[in-house]
Amino acid sequence: MAANPLPQSHPFSRELQFALEAARCAAQLTQQVRAAMTGPTLTKSDRSPVTVADFAAQALVGSLLAEAFPTDPLVAEEDATDLRAPAGNSMLAQVTNSLGRFFPRLSPQAVCNAIDRGTAAPARRFWTLDPVDGTKGFLRGGQYAVALALLVDGQVQIGVLGCPGLTEASRPDSGGLGSLVAAVRGQGAWSMPLQVSGGFTRLHVSNRSDPSEARLLCSFEADHTNTKQLDEVMRALRIQAPSLAMDSQAKYAVLAAGAGDLLIRLLSPKQPHYREKIWDQAAGSLIVEEAGGRISDLAGQPLDFTAGRTLTRNRGVLASNGDLHAVALQAVQQVHRESKS
Repeated sequence: MAANPLPQSHPFSRELQFALEAARCAAQLTQQVRAAMTGPTLTKSDRSPVTVADFAAQALVGSLLAEAFPTDPLVAEEDATDLRAPAGNSMLAQVTNSLGRFFPRLSPQAVCNAIDRGTAAPARRFWTLDPVDGTKGFLRGGQYAVALALLVDGQVQIGVLGCPGLTEASRPDSGGLGSLVAAVRGQGAWSMPLQVSGGFTRLHVSNRSDPSEARLLCSFEADHTNTKQLDEVMRALRIQAPSLAMDSQAKYAVLAAGAGDLLIRLLSPKQPHYREKIWDQAAGSLIVEEAGGRISDLAGQPLDFTAGRTLTRNRGVLASNGDLHAVALQAVQQVHRESKS
């Protein structure tokens, strides 16, 4: 069992312990699936691939949550509709088999039910999960994360990322021990190795204040952002350092650990009306804030997790070490204005 950086008397100590163990087990499960994967992927309506790992990790967390906090809703990315159809029989068998180490007696029907636990609506208190954040990174052998968060009254209270491809929350290392990264509101952010027991290391963002020296963290997939405007923002900030391209909320772990300084998620011109899903931002946003950084939308407003399964009241995302936030926000808004003129 993972060490718990909170005292037992803290009101969320039990919840953090659950989140750490659930994210650790789910991340280890995804590693096992990736090592053995030879089967097909499904394709969702938004054309992103879905793997055995997505479904298995969500079923695992859904099952663990049913045991630990049976009345808490889960708002997650996947549902079992495709697995219940005849065409999904083969993948459902793979998902069920992959869960055998953790839940050896789960039937295929129970697996589907555990996945569909994630179709709940947000409530006053609920958990949100991206079982494999960065599925394309997972498929190509790059970065991905299991992202789990607890929200109460619209605020993220606990955020945990299981990052198999990061060492010490900061260095891409596909063969390393991985990182378990966690934050609790008002208590700070920490990391520990994913694969071995050990104490937590406190995380803190960089103290870099000169934008020209900033290191930008960006998406590996060009379709996820407006690359033309991002280049213009970098020129406006006179950034000299090469960007670090990574999939998933692993970028937030790197930012929190001080190995990157800025993350700017602009709207792709191919998807001008896109809004972020809450599971894509909840865990990572708290980790950045509790490490001393700042996160907002592109208008400088806090991320609003009270609007349902998406951040419908926010446009884009800007995360920083805090010191660079104002100047980066100014550059983003200037580029946006110029693009409209």
